[in-house]
Amino acid sequence: MSLHRRSLLHASGAALAAALPASPSLAQGGSVLRFVPHANLTVLDPVWTTAYITRNHGYMVFDTLYSLGQDLTPKPQMAAGHVISDDQRLWTISLRDGLRFHDGEKVLARDCVASIRRWASRDTFGQSLAAVIDEMTALDDTRIAIRLKRPFPLLTDALARVNGAFIMPERLAQVDAFTQLREVVGSGPYRFLPEAWNPGAGTAYARFEGYVPRDEAPDMLAGGKRAHFDRVEWRVMPDPATSAAALQSGEVDWVEAPSADLLPLLRRQRQVVVEQIELFGVITLMRPNHLQAPFNNPAFRRALWPAIDQSDAMQVVAGNDRDRWRDGVGFFTPDTSMASSAGMEALTSPRSLDAAKRAIEASGYKGERLVFLAPTDNVALDAVSHVVGDVLRRLGLNTDYAATDWGTVVQRRANRGPVEQGGWSALCTNIAAVDCATPTTHGYLRGLGANGAFGWPELPQMEAARSSWLDASDMATRRTIAEDMQRQAFRDVPFYPLGQYWQPAAYRRGLSGFVRGPLPVFWNLKKA
Repeated sequence: MSLHRRSLLHASGAALAAALPASPSLAQGGSVLRFVPHANLTVLDPVWTTAYITRNHGYMVFDTLYSLGQDLTPKPQMAAGHVISDDQRLWTISLRDGLRFHDGEKVLARDCVASIRRWASRDTFGQSLAAVIDEMTALDDTRIAIRLKRPFPLLTDALARVNGAFIMPERLAQVDAFTQLREVVGSGPYRFLPEAWNPGAGTAYARFEGYVPRDEAPDMLAGGKRAHFDRVEWRVMPDPATSAAALQSGEVDWVEAPSADLLPLLRRQRQVVVEQIELFGVITLMRPNHLQAPFNNPAFRRALWPAIDQSDAMQVVAGNDRDRWRDGVGFFTPDTSMASSAGMEALTSPRSLDAAKRAIEASGYKGERLVFLAPTDNVALDAVSHVVGDVLRRLGLNTDYAATDWGTVVQRRANRGPVEQGGWSALCTNIAAVDCATPTTHGYLRGLGANGAFGWPELPQMEAARSSWLDASDMATRRTIAEDMQRQAFRDVPFYPLGQYWQPAAYRRGLSGFVRGPLPVFWNLKKA
């Protein structure tokens, strides 16, 4: 920890507190919860972007037909249940009673049909589901009929995935999925307050009195979602020392992602608890833009493998505590059924910048400008971006290190044009490890070109293997296919895995009821 950071924490907490808007907090006995998210919320549409800050916002305000429990199996959420025909090709899903949108309108089956269609046009698992749907209709106000071209036993798994099919009114769900929604009308336990949304500063949510939770106990993203706070405020604090000082003074109640070098200090604070709330960890990666030089050249993409050092990337993110990070991470989450050692010598053989330089020269690199997007207000990604950016420069690449806020990165990474027209070449991001466990949910392994996620790799062999994986009837065959997919990924390089780490949270003592899972959720949470 730097001297500047120590002095800021110990000497200027009062000044920092004075700079924050005055309103009741937990420490002052009010029913407002103040939360410091890991990034700035600039996009409100969880279908338009894969940014986790927008997904987390989605779980604040929307609900889903099915949700994942901690055992990673889908459970009915807005759905009361479903019936499957004998030939496994017709699913009839019934809605439970009492569902309403935040504008007071009832949630109807046709809202759900439109929401599923919009989500499925962009989501990696949703696209697989859409490919086998013959017809999807609202039978009446409370029943949805999905007729399939062939059996698809993972239908509820798709609807329940973490980046799930959030249910919104039909009029919003009918907007093209490649057009960003600006209006938020949800169906979940909290409602969005548009007048409080100030990108760069924060946003706020109010408890939706019309939400009827399920009777079950909360189970990760499933079960009873009971909102105990009148208001939840998200406060953007890009500087980790500022958020740590605000937590100590009681001006905020929960910091999602405190900096690794501040954790020892926070653990010593009597009124602060440091805890691993997030269950599965995240995988950090560098995503290249396959549309633009130099990363449109497969030989150039492969040339970087000898220079990728996962331990360097993870230490700068999570420190020297090996319990918090791991290297030797391939294209599937370690210790899951699809993980393997196939092709891993690209990452585990001795690291060599000289070998990478020779491979870059052999690839035909002509000195094209490489715009590397680096978010400054996301602690982990800022740190790892400095490491990766330094490697790119040491390799002799013509690197333009474009440091900016995360919201700008999210907006700019949608630009498919050349760097001279505001495009980009590469960036670092995180993906929830739970999403990397199988090909069904692993969006960054898709090879759909313009119809895929940012970076837009077009990988026909990968797509064929993924289809074979979905059609496989036994686990042994799926493991073999996953091994082949990993070998192909080392050749195609849809992304560069940089390691896996676990991010503890810090919160004021007195909060209880945290629901553990892949993202911060605000139901069941209350004062002790």
